Amino acid sequence: MEIKIENLEKEYKRGTRALKGVNLVIESGLFGLLGPNGAGKSTLMKILVTLMEPTKGKVFINGMDLMKNRAEIRKMIGYLPQHFNSFPKLKAWEFLDYSARLADIKKSSNRKEAIEKTLEMVGLYDARNRYANKLSGGMKRRLGIAQALIGEPEILVIDEPTTGLDPMERLRFRNLLAKMSQNDIIIILSTHIVGDISSSCSSMALLNRGEMVYSDTPESLIKEAIGNVWQIRANDRELNSIKEQYPVISTVPSDNGWEVQVVGSEMTQFDGEPIEPDLEHAYVYFLKSHLGEFWIDNINMEEIITPN
Repeated sequence: MEIKIENLEKEYKRGTRALKGVNLVIESGLFGLLGPNGAGKSTLMKILVTLMEPTKGKVFINGMDLMKNRAEIRKMIGYLPQHFNSFPKLKAWEFLDYSARLADIKKSSNRKEAIEKTLEMVGLYDARNRYANKLSGGMKRRLGIAQALIGEPEILVIDEPTTGLDPMERLRFRNLLAKMSQNDIIIILSTHIVGDISSSCSSMALLNRGEMVYSDTPESLIKEAIGNVWQIRANDRELNSIKEQYPVISTVPSDNGWEVQVVGSEMTQFDGEPIEPDLEHAYVYFLKSHLGEFWIDNINMEEIITPN
């Protein structure tokens, strides 16, 4: 499987450009699309799943033109939007039966088998007779994942994959996707949370203000940050100064003050030592070094970094 995106643009009314000449190739496996809120990720995902038409550019899926083969391509895709809504008066299995019909599973016995298999995969089998409006937030998200999987899609697109999931559910979800990615399918995770892709995706891209600013492996991004991530031992007075001068990744209390992790090209003023970067460090370093001060100064670091 392959998705090829060529010079893709999307301009909304009043001249807002959500995508600006995006070029990207996505192959089989787990692919992470990372970027802050408002970067254009959801717009790109909606174009890929045929819910929106681009202003300019082309998308090819296994050589098929997305605009000319919409009906055929739509059957290949499973999609979980960021804001997923089910029917509150349907039980979980009934909603999946409806989803299976939309996925063109016509025979009732085939739908039943697909529903039971999918409920087991997402850990909702014991809640199959519970009405959708009686499910917890995390369970509703898993139901959304189930409806995206029901037709055994060749391309799975998930926008903000771990919204509403607790740590154990997030881990189960990642393991499920990792297992599925062993087949010849494409799984796209579109997120602003680094932890969603750091432990699972073999390739990734960064989208910022509608532009594709990076496309390679997570390992290559991490290599760029080597020698530019520091751990500083600081007191209260120094902490405020550090926050003014560096993007702060984490702040942990210690016996003598604080242990602070930051990114920066050098460390001369504070008591710091270099540490090995991970993907979270590398992401912030890339934003700082390639995209400038404005971007990094106008984001909430807690929004893009969560524990794995």
